[in-house]
Amino acid sequence: MTEDAEATVAPVEVFKALGDPVRWSIIAQMAKVDELACVTLETTLPISKPTISYHTKILIHAGLINVRKEGRNYYYSLRREALHEVLDNLWELAPTPRPVVGHEKGYVSSGRPGRRTSARRRQSEMRDAAEEAVVLTW
Repeated sequence: MTEDAEATVAPVEVFKALGDPVRWSIIAQMAKVDELACVTLETTLPISKPTISYHTKILIHAGLINVRKEGRNYYYSLRREALHEVLDNLWELAPTPRPVVGHEKGYVSSGRPGRRTSARRRQSEMRDAAEEAVVLTW
């Protein structure tokens, strides 16, 4: 999958993919950075390179990550919008009051922007989020 992939995710596939501790660890590492080199996974996971490849292919198939190849190196990035989509599907199953902060399509701000942004923009977003918090009920 390329960086521009806008595929819809199947919640069942996502939950299968996240059900493995190794894949959960990979996703957790990707959530901390914009892009993660495969070499980093080789040093942080106690598994072989072919096993890392197997797990990343499952995450790609589930629509959770994108992969980019540069030369001989592979770089992975988390598709945060895919996680938001799965959360939206869960909220449809249990429609209770849902907290909403900020202006971003009804998602609760994690306090960490998904992409690199300027310090001034982050401060503005945080200020807006602090000023505008609502609970939606339906």
